[in-house]
Amino acid sequence: MNQQHIVIAASKDTAQDVRVDTAAAPHADKRTVVLVAFEDVQLLDLAGPADVFRAATLLGADPPYDLVVTGPGGTPVCSASGVVLVPDRSVADVARDTPCAYDTLMVLGGRGVRRAMHDDGLLGDLRVIAERSKRITSVCSGALLLAATGLLDGHEATTHWADTDALAAEHPEVTVLPDRIYVHDRDRWTSAGVTAGIDLALALVEADHGAELARTVAAWLVVFVRRPGGQSQFSVQLSAPPARRQELRDLQQWLPDHLDEHLSIAAMAQRAGMSERTFIRAFRAEIGTTPAAHVEALRVEAARTLLETTDLTVAAVARSVGLGRAERLHRAVRRQLGTTPDRYRQHFART
Repeated sequence: MNQQHIVIAASKDTAQDVRVDTAAAPHADKRTVVLVAFEDVQLLDLAGPADVFRAATLLGADPPYDLVVTGPGGTPVCSASGVVLVPDRSVADVARDTPCAYDTLMVLGGRGVRRAMHDDGLLGDLRVIAERSKRITSVCSGALLLAATGLLDGHEATTHWADTDALAAEHPEVTVLPDRIYVHDRDRWTSAGVTAGIDLALALVEADHGAELARTVAAWLVVFVRRPGGQSQFSVQLSAPPARRQELRDLQQWLPDHLDEHLSIAAMAQRAGMSERTFIRAFRAEIGTTPAAHVEALRVEAARTLLETTDLTVAAVARSVGLGRAERLHRAVRRQLGTTPDRYRQHFART
């Protein structure tokens, strides 16, 4: 069975005639974002940030964003999901724009990044565009392509968790921070995998236009909360393996919504229909930690969200997540994060 392709153009005009517009040039009164795609690009690496910038423009960003989607040859490229993208311009055409300056260069990631890394012409064009860009960014494994140009040398960076080891091994001159949603180091911004590109784009909007517009865009796109750059790529629920026993899986799913309840070993064992001894042994064997440690990790994660997004006192946060007193929250945050609730809030809170 032949794979069906959907042709998507970067603008309404190119969508009508499905032709590449090689005459477009950046607007002086707009923030021009050059997005670099290639064969087997991750579609959401493009769509997520593009929708953030477009929503920001619709919601009043001044100056607005002007998106230019590019590809190595300017011809249609097939994403990893089978959706075909029609670039506005070729990367080479953008590199030849003289003396045009750009606000943001954003290199995308995806399965085809390894092939793109060996395209010397593409690497050279990216270096030229970077010289004319106010900031240089990447989404997901796009950091590998950016690193191949040398543009990440001497900078801190991150990428998709599956590629952090490769980035560190292949580019020792890059300081890799493997467990970050995104990393901002001077004029370089790099994000973790796929959906983290949305967090990165929201952070860029906040840097350009303030926190209020970034929050409005997040609400418009129904993003529950923008994750701060220093937050882990892994939530407790995602990093803990699902238990094999149905009763333990049910408990895993139930716990995050009931953190303010009494969650003693006896209470959890009763909910799972097990004796306390059997419950403790099975939980550790199947989830890899003790029930108490798992609950504490969930509570600290919930507390982090409240510290980042509300002005609740530390005592109120402690009560909300089931830790009762501020002192218990202090001890738990110190164990889990190596800091205090107040210092965490100072570093990550969005005003």
